[in-house]
Amino acid sequence: MELVGAAGTTQRAISYYENDAGVPPASAVIALARALQVTADELLGIQPPKLARPAGGAQTRRLWKKFQLIGRLPEKDRRAVVRLINSLVAASGQPRLRAAG
Repeated sequence: MELVGAAGTTQRAISYYENDAGVPPASAVIALARALQVTADELLGIQPPKLARPAGGAQTRRLWKKFQLIGRLPEKDRRAVVRLINSLVAASGQPRLRAAG
């Protein structure tokens, strides 16, 4: 819901774009990119996302590198990873992750 407010759109429109049912108009791409703090090229998949390197020790950096590899998996597998993480996180009482495109 935060994305909806930040991008000035509706949940229905976001779901429509997420499910590849339609292509957002240029004004929506700009609003979504600003809300997500990425470039329009990153949002559209033209450029790979520039992910910030996390602060922390060596173990955090190793985990971050592995996490970035998840982006190379097919969408079905990425969603499975998110479900697995959510089930582990739920057991610890932490907030859940949202599946990304």
